[in-house]
Amino acid sequence: MTGRTLQPAPSARGFVLVVLAALCWGTSGITGDLVADRTDLDPLDVAWHRMAVGAAALLTVHLLGRRRAARSPAPPVAWSGPLRRRLAGVGAGLAVYQSAYFAAVATAGVSIATLVALGLAPLLVAVGAAALGHGRPDRATTAALVVALAGLVLLVGVSAGGDGGDAVVLGALAAVGCAAAYAAVVLLSAGAPAGVPTTTVGFTVGAVLLTPVALTAGLDLTTDPLGLALLLYLGLVPTALAYGLFFTGVRAVPAAVASIVTLLEPLTATALAAVVLGERLTPTALVGGALMLGAVTALYLRRMGDSNSRGLAPNPLSKRAP
Repeated sequence: MTGRTLQPAPSARGFVLVVLAALCWGTSGITGDLVADRTDLDPLDVAWHRMAVGAAALLTVHLLGRRRAARSPAPPVAWSGPLRRRLAGVGAGLAVYQSAYFAAVATAGVSIATLVALGLAPLLVAVGAAALGHGRPDRATTAALVVALAGLVLLVGVSAGGDGGDAVVLGALAAVGCAAAYAAVVLLSAGAPAGVPTTTVGFTVGAVLLTPVALTAGLDLTTDPLGLALLLYLGLVPTALAYGLFFTGVRAVPAAVASIVTLLEPLTATALAAVVLGERLTPTALVGGALMLGAVTALYLRRMGDSNSRGLAPNPLSKRAP
């Protein structure tokens, strides 16, 4: 057997890495909820800890990588004013969407917060790209948006019909804000030149920007051992490790496949919320969530098919989760 017969291995390895990243991301909502229950930290406190721990880990890995790559230095990056402003916007967007996500989890629960945020984010990216002059939304994008909004109405409307309806609506609105902030992050980071460690810089800037906000609001810390362990897990695993796994694996996996695989994140979050927290969605609400995820899947498959038929690279505005 020659080495050439083993060539599919990198693609299989990349697929596994993307799956592991999505599964890691799916644990972030329930981890934040458990931290809040254990320590009484509010959503802003949890978001700050995730940003700070994640930024520290990403910076450490980046600096170690630079030391190893010193023997073959890459061309220097021109840190122009527009690039710095773009990265500042990425950091601000990361800080907003982390805070909004944990606020949504605390108010509406893990399942609804994750399904709304991750169902709307890719569609808002498509709409935002069109608004910025990257082409008007085609019929597929418009149809996907309509279906996703119908799913959102079913998911939130049915859930809000029971006890705590106002909380569900407020949480869903926070999740919509999370999706909008993430869409801004994707659109801003898509224009960053090659060689710029956008994720590392973005999380570092986001942590710096979020610190005075958290301090002004009365940042709370904890000495609870389990709470500290959960916060470290939140910053290291669903943040630093998951991003590393995803961006390593996606190099060997088609964009459409990676985008669909990352839908494991809301499914994982919903399953964990049901098992650990006892959250339950009604059948109609589950249909709404399925419509949202189905719209995203159909949109990505359509775009990938159009790109392949024209011999073009996939849309670089790929999905990522909170």
